[in-house]
Amino acid sequence: MGLKYIETIKSIVLLLLVLMSVMFTFTIWTFSPNYEPMEQMQTVDISIAEKKTIDEIIKPYKIITNLKDQVLGSMESRKINTILSEMSTWQLKDLQLVNQDMSKFDVAKVLRQPSQMTLYFPGEVPILVYDNVLMIEDNNIPEATFNRLIIDWSQSTQLPTVHFLSETSGVHYQAQINLPNKSSFLRNVVDVGQSFAEFAEIDRGNAPFLTVSKHPITIPRHTYYQEEVNPLRFRDALFSDPNAVRRSQVDSNEEEYGDDHAFMKVLTKTKMLKYTMPAAESQEIAIPSELLVNTIDFINEHGGWTDEFRYSYMNPISRHVEFQLYVDGLPVYSEQSGTNEIMQKWGDSRVYQYFRPYYTLDVNVETVDVELPSGVEVAEALRDSDDLDFDLIDEITPGYFLIHDDNQRLLILQPCWYYLIKDNWFRFMPEGPSGGDEIGLE
Repeated sequence: MGLKYIETIKSIVLLLLVLMSVMFTFTIWTFSPNYEPMEQMQTVDISIAEKKTIDEIIKPYKIITNLKDQVLGSMESRKINTILSEMSTWQLKDLQLVNQDMSKFDVAKVLRQPSQMTLYFPGEVPILVYDNVLMIEDNNIPEATFNRLIIDWSQSTQLPTVHFLSETSGVHYQAQINLPNKSSFLRNVVDVGQSFAEFAEIDRGNAPFLTVSKHPITIPRHTYYQEEVNPLRFRDALFSDPNAVRRSQVDSNEEEYGDDHAFMKVLTKTKMLKYTMPAAESQEIAIPSELLVNTIDFINEHGGWTDEFRYSYMNPISRHVEFQLYVDGLPVYSEQSGTNEIMQKWGDSRVYQYFRPYYTLDVNVETVDVELPSGVEVAEALRDSDDLDFDLIDEITPGYFLIHDDNQRLLILQPCWYYLIKDNWFRFMPEGPSGGDEIGLE
């Protein structure tokens, strides 16, 4: 075969290889495999109950209206909600520090002023967090807290004023209220405040300003059927990999769930659970606003508001936050610590401890009205007691005493009077005919 033919064959082979390469490339580019469609991944919903907003969680438990010659007060949710709804339309401006070291006498003097309304909060509320409820036109809101919020309309020719007061720290801020509608303010704040029941100030010299109901009060006693949230739902919500969690039976009233990082005790008799992640513990002092927001966000993530729980206490040093059970606008207390509240300690960017009940108030099977003595009568009985220093009492208020009827699976809420001494609430127990204790520890 001549050289001429060899070169021709080589050219033909080379051309065929190029054409094959182009064909294979085109096939790869245009190839569409006929895969079976994959099943869509299902999202696991870990929400136990509904999420809640700041204004639902941080609420006053009492409002006092001071007029020139009269003190009025209310704990009715309907009236309080009307006032809070009106407040949500305001804008505050010119936030200023008035005093940062007030004595209790100074605070009481401000609280006594006429033509104003005072909202009582159970715990110290960061102004930065309450900015979610009251809009503050200020780019530099201070990291300060308050537990008394005063709406002052005494200067009729000027804009009303809001005062943020802390009876704990003695800090006092004030701001001007920019009213969108003055007639709405008069109708939903001033007029509602003047419809409250008669209260009376208890005279105690230089002790904190204390007001209580002037007449006997009627409060419904509720009996609820006790429902439970399955603790496995909390296991699924709190552990990163529920399948890796091991269960063990400690005794007849206690179970424990745990993995390599955290553990959760379930106390089946008191219907409580205690979750702890030891590695998250932190000794640093928390910033109050961050601590409260992080805690609320954590509970919102798994919808942990199984009943009406409200913010009640915070300690930035121990990084501790509490939310108390409320029914009909009244706080619920119990002899068994923790069965009436959600308690959390925030750790190093994660939750360290989370204690809470897992029962819920289900069907209200009975409601009976109960008449309690007036707050004035209770105050005088406490004044006459030899078991306490009356001037140390910071507050006297009605509430519910929680009774567990395990045999019938019932929860009974008994109306009672309570009083506050140094962050601790005590149940007032009148002296009976058998000469029982006048004061009972809550």
